[in-house]
Formats: sequence, structure tokens, C-alpha cells
Amino acid sequence: MQVKKVLQYTGIAFVAFYLLSRPGDAASAVRGAMNSVFTAADSLAQFVTQLS
Repeated sequence: MQVKKVLQYTGIAFVAFYLLSRPGDAASAVRGAMNSVFTAADSLAQFVTQLS
């Protein structure tokens, strides 16, 4: 259980460091992730529409 907590804090620290040191790259990564989510949602909606 202790290892899991250490890994979580390390991950949070890495994300915070990345946001502070390279905010443009971090914003680009978030934008890319959001585009992927929207594309997947659109594809799912088209699939469900084609079922009817």
C-alpha cells in the first residue's frame, strides 16, 4: 500500500513539474487528449445512429 502512495505522489509531482516547466507542451497534450475523446464520442454516436 505504501508503494502505491509513493507512486501516486511521484506522478502528481511529475505532472506539476511538467505544467510549470513546459506549459505550452502540457496544453498541447491536454488538447490532443480532449480531441481523442471527442472523436471517439462522435464515432460512437455515428455507430449507434447506423444501428437504427
